[in-house]
Amino acid sequence: MAHEYHDTRKIQDAQDISYPPLNIPKPVTDGVWIVDAAPIHAGGLPLPIRMTVLRLAGGELLLHSPVPYRPELQRALERLGRIGHLVAPSVGHWMFLRDWQGACPNAITWAVPGLEDRGQVRRSGVRIDAELTDRSPRVWSEEIDQVLITGPVFREICLFHRPSRTLLLTDLVINLEGDLLPVIMRPVARLLGIVAPDGKAPLYLRLLLRTNHQAVLNAAQRLVAFHPDRVIFAHGQWFDRDAPAELRRSLAWILGPGIDRDQRRQPGASPLVIGAAVLGVAAALAYLRRKRR
Repeated sequence: MAHEYHDTRKIQDAQDISYPPLNIPKPVTDGVWIVDAAPIHAGGLPLPIRMTVLRLAGGELLLHSPVPYRPELQRALERLGRIGHLVAPSVGHWMFLRDWQGACPNAITWAVPGLEDRGQVRRSGVRIDAELTDRSPRVWSEEIDQVLITGPVFREICLFHRPSRTLLLTDLVINLEGDLLPVIMRPVARLLGIVAPDGKAPLYLRLLLRTNHQAVLNAAQRLVAFHPDRVIFAHGQWFDRDAPAELRRSLAWILGPGIDRDQRRQPGASPLVIGAAVLGVAAALAYLRRKRR
């Protein structure tokens, strides 16, 4: 997953589906920046990736879902503040932590529950200092609210930065611009339900999360209740306008019947569907491990 893009086709991919300029902090609002980077490839599908940077009240920076480390990016960030916190906000968004840890040895690394127990994480040498739950740690409890989304083999921590009214997600919403994707991959992306303007969690993830329906519903209701000014996530076109309505539409699959076509089925999923979803996730993780080598 954390690999360089050298050949012409991959460079073209980065230009086609990412959001240049890449690998530099771009201001969003007071105390909030985004850093877009070259895409990764998951199951053959190119995914643009994005890090969000928050400056806390004490001046320290929080890096949410770090992108690949670059010395020039670190220098640009350090002009904004000291890098104090590295956040792995979901089970799939930790692959670039080790290089940031080496460059910022005093930064605290936070992760979703259970991440440090995964074999691939242990073998990578990534250090996890603390886990994030529904309760914000004292260091940012006056500024950031947290919501934990859980399902089989999946965890995501969502952060709401109160001063800027910015909600940070990771994979709970993927909103790729279909016209920018390779033609052969567009039907796959549409089948997964991750094409703008109707992007949402990919189909396999929705199936998994429905097995924990009530807890996920409660979490989704909390997210909507924040009424954010903007919603930033790791993959695709984030919500910079009409954010509450866009968020509600993306979460319609769990918020209630009659809103989303998928919800016409009962909230529960059959064991066969659940098994297929788990196998899909396992296959995706296996693919990513091969790419990592």
